[in-house]
Order: sequence, then C-alpha cells, then structure tokens
Amino acid sequence: MANFFDSKENIKQLVAAAIFSVLAVYLSTVVPSIQIAWVTAILLLTIYLFAFEVVDVDVAAITVMVLLGLTTLLAPYMGLDKGLVDTSILFNGFASNAVMSIVAVMIIGAGLDKTGLMTKVAAFILQIGGTTEARIIPIISATVGFISSFMQNVGAAALFLPVVSRISARSGLPMSRLLMPMGFTAILGGTMTMVGSSPLILLNDLILTSNTALPADQQMGTWSLFSVTPIGIVMVTVGITYFVIAGRFVLPVVKSDGSEGTDTLDYYKETYGVHYDMYEIKVTEGSPLLGRNLMTLERAYKVRIVAICAGSPAPILPNRDTELEVGQTLGVVADSVQVTALADAIGADVSSELVVFKELLDPSKSGMAEVVIAPGSSLIGKSAVDVWMRKTYGLAVMAIHRGGETIREGAGVRDLPFLAGDTLVCHTSWDALSRLEKDTKNFVVVTTEYPHEESRPHKLGFALFFFAVALFMVLFTDLRLSVALLTGAIGMILSGVLSIDEAYEAVSWKTVFLLASLIPLGFAVESTGTAKWIADQTLVLMDGAPIWVIQLAVAVLATFFTLVMSNVGATVLLVPLAVNIAIGAGANPAVFALTVALATSNSFLIPTHQVNALIMGPGGYRVPDFMKAGGIMTVLFLIVLMVMMNLVFDVKL
Repeated sequence: MANFFDSKENIKQLVAAAIFSVLAVYLSTVVPSIQIAWVTAILLLTIYLFAFEVVDVDVAAITVMVLLGLTTLLAPYMGLDKGLVDTSILFNGFASNAVMSIVAVMIIGAGLDKTGLMTKVAAFILQIGGTTEARIIPIISATVGFISSFMQNVGAAALFLPVVSRISARSGLPMSRLLMPMGFTAILGGTMTMVGSSPLILLNDLILTSNTALPADQQMGTWSLFSVTPIGIVMVTVGITYFVIAGRFVLPVVKSDGSEGTDTLDYYKETYGVHYDMYEIKVTEGSPLLGRNLMTLERAYKVRIVAICAGSPAPILPNRDTELEVGQTLGVVADSVQVTALADAIGADVSSELVVFKELLDPSKSGMAEVVIAPGSSLIGKSAVDVWMRKTYGLAVMAIHRGGETIREGAGVRDLPFLAGDTLVCHTSWDALSRLEKDTKNFVVVTTEYPHEESRPHKLGFALFFFAVALFMVLFTDLRLSVALLTGAIGMILSGVLSIDEAYEAVSWKTVFLLASLIPLGFAVESTGTAKWIADQTLVLMDGAPIWVIQLAVAVLATFFTLVMSNVGATVLLVPLAVNIAIGAGANPAVFALTVALATSNSFLIPTHQVNALIMGPGGYRVPDFMKAGGIMTVLFLIVLMVMMNLVFDVKL
C-alpha cells in the first residue's frame, strides 16, 4: 500500500513538472528578453520544488542558488552575455543583515528560555487567570503575541508549548482549547515589530535591493522597528477576540486530564487509547524463546521491553539486539492480553507488582512522556528503527499521534517514518527526557511535570539585561539590526546564560540556509527586469481598478503563496513584483512591499506553517479543524490588513 501511495505521489510530481515545463516554454515565447525568459523558468522551478516538496525547502533554495551561479559558466550556451547573478555576490546572503538578525534572535530566545522564565510565566498566568477558559486564552495569547513580536514565531510557540501543557494539566482545560489560539497568536504576534517574523526582517534588505533598479525620485525608505506595531496590535487583538467569542464553536474538544509524567498511565489511556501498564516477567530455563533478541519478541507480541535484569538491573531501554537468557527479569510495558501472551510463550509467570525494577522504574526516575517532532528535525522521514531511537535518544516509542489518529504497537509504529508535528508517546527516563529538552532542533518536549535538572534562574538577571541592551540599541541607535541583536546574543553567551554549544544548537540552520540561498533569486528577479515585466502584465489585467483593489490582489496572492511554500520564499518572490505593480499603478511601493511581508503571515487555513505543524499533534487537531477555525481567521486577517494599512499609511504616492 505504501508503494502505491508513493507511486501516486511520484505521478503527481511528474504531471506537475510537465505542466510547469510547458508553461515555462510558453512564457519564453512572450517575454521581452532572453534574461527574463531564464529567470522566469528558474522562478517556476522554485515554485514547483516548494509547492510539491520534491526535496526539502532548504535543499531547493540551495539548488536554485547554485543554478544561478552556474549561469556564469553556461552563459554562452544560454544566449546570455553574462550570468544572471555575478558569482562575486552570490553568497552575500549569508552575511546579510537579515540572516544575522535571525541567528541572533534565535540565540536570545534560547537564553530567555534557559533561565526558567517560561515556568514563571506559566505560574503567573495561572495565578491571575484561574481555570476559566475565557480568561486563560486571552492571557496566554497576549503573552505569546508579545514574545513573538521580538523572536521567531515558531520559537515563541515552541517555548510556550510546555507552558500551555502545564496550564492544561493544572487547570483541567483540554490542550485543544488552548493550543490553537496560542499558535495563531504566535503567528499574528510576528506582525507587531519588524523583527517578529523572517519576512519582516528580510523586507528592508529587499527594499534596498529594489532601490538599486529604481530612479532617484522613486527610491523607497526602510521601515523602523515599530512601523508595523499599530497593525500588529489590532491583528493580535482581533485574533484573541475571535477565539474568546467564537472559540466554543470552532475549537475542537480533545479530552485530556493533563496528568503527564506521573505514576499513573490514565492520561495516556484516555487521550491516546494506550491501555498499557508495567509488568515483570522472569525468563526460566527451557523457554522456547531463549536466544531471541528483544526486537523479535516485541514485534511478535506487541510489547515494549524497557528494562532487563540479570543479577543486577541494567539501565532502562536495553538495545533491541539484546538476546533473551535464562535468569533474566524483563520489565515490560504492555496491555494485559499482550503481556500474558508473552509470558505464556516464555513459560513464566507475570507480575504487575514491580519488585526487581521497583527502584529503576520508579516514577521519580522514569515514566511515560509526550514528545513532538519539531519542524526541521533531522528525524523527519526516518523511523524509530532507522535512528535506533532507544539507543540514541532513550525513547521507547509506544504510539504516534498524527492528524487526529493514534498509531499504536501492532500497526508498524516503529517502522513509520516521522513527520513534523508527530506526537510520540514514549517510555523514557527523566534524565533522557531532560537531555531531549536541549535538542530543540529535533524535539519539543511537551511533558513538563517530571523531576528534571534545574534551569539557570540565577542567570535571569543577565538574560533580561542583555535582552534590554539589544532592544535599546535597536530603538535608540543607528546600528544595523544584526549588530544590535548580536550584542544581546553574545552578552548571554559571555555571561554564562548559554554555552556556545547551546547557542549553536538554538539556531535553525535550515532557516538560515533557506533565507540566504533565496536572496540571490530576488536580486535576479529585480535586476533582469523580470519583476517589472510581471508587474506590467498584472497591471494590464487590472487596468482601471482602484489602488485598494490592486493592493488586496497582492495580499491575496501573498496569502496563497505562503500556503504552498515558505513565507520567506513567498516574500522574496513577491516583493519585487509588488514594488513594480505599485509604481505602475501610482501607489506607494514601500507600502505594497510591506503588504506582502505582512500577508505572508496569513497562514491559518492548513497546517503547512511551522507553528501549526508544531501544535497539531499535542492538540489532537485534524486538518478540518484548521480549515474550520483558520478559514475565518484568514478572512479576518485580510480585512484587518487592508483597513489598517490604509488608515496608518499613505497608500497613494
């Protein structure tokens, strides 16, 4: 069946490739120059690679950058006088203000998290919000919106996911009623400042790039940090109000009691249907299964062997190739039927009372936990077997919750390739779980109520001080944004808030390469006149339409693009286009460019945005849940965007 679906996916990609190829050939016959023809072809290739996920988005971006560089070598064969992008500036994106700013923001966010600030925020919210949904949702959402205005929205959501889990556990409110408002507001919070999202950080660089192709009287000014704040505040307010008023109708109810990381499995039984308990089985002489390894036993009897004792207890989660020997005692997690079948096969008695493993499997040292596969994780596309999950990460995967369904043992859970947003229901030691909390690239640990190492609260003063220093420099000095933010980031490292290794781990290098590799494409689109040509054709189609209608069309186009490709990619592709459309229509090009950068945050309809993928598993959401709540939010976003842009800024020249 898997091969069937794989072949269907391949057929879809091939059909799409054929359509895009035909379109590229057609456009080459109508464009005014060979340079525009080649850039248009590369643009279509980029959209194809992003929309159909032929390869990872960062790989697609790097491929496009390399192709642009190769045009210098292949120019004579392509009918060009020179390459589309000079190789001397091809890699300038990696040293750009936008890329370095994003790196710094990620490090600052990790530093604030390491001090335990999020735990204090959770306690504060519970203190003032109580257990009432109508009070907790606005407090959580407003807090996340504010945090997201100064750091990447997926980072803010990842930081606050354990906070929401803790609030859910203590208030009794289902996470499904809290996570979607939190996630949507994290995205909306990115519209409150010019450092709140990657498109807004990138925007000023794109404006400066566009200025190189514009006459002196049409040069655009750059935007200051709080230029978009009035719009963002209204966006966040409308989003919160929407969920307070309509939440009871659009938010699903996925029952949970939030009792995670305790000595009971009731939470996992009710939430995921995982009816497991702990048992001990003694391996006796003459067992027909002697010499068989653990993986063979687990696959045959649909159990998880989480500990082995042969004289003295070994660490929990033994290797899957460990063989069964006489005298061993097995610590097993399974339901009663499965464990009885295994005990009968071994020829031994089973006990639900832990004796040998009473200390090792004590709830103070190990238990069940929820872990989410993070967007950009290196585990995506790999299975638990592929990565030796128990040996490498200390996780025994019991079930995977995906798209509103729970895949359990017996349904090939250990052979199932991971997807971003998968919630793994695992048995693990708390030491291992504590280590995973640091691996933010691969995992987001939802379980918080467990004994784990302390954060660095004694460094909170340093973290807040250097955050304030960076913010002050951004607001009141003429330093480049990247220098100001890196001052705060390096301050946290030098003061011991973060180690240098933790700082490196905090950076999403996938985002860095994606952003830096697409910047040359934006330059090519602008410098070859491709953007101007597309803008001219758009103006011909919309001849005579009011400026606000043209602006709305740009916003809708950006909204569509961000649903099928990264918001960074959509911004790079559409800002040059929007600038040229505005100039042709007699509108303010800087405002149209800002419209694009803001509209690429309108990502609520389907869970393709990283934030939505992150909350889908823990919230128990399905795609229809996003379409139901996100469809209304998408329309509200466009209405607020158009009204506020025309109230705050002068759209006409």
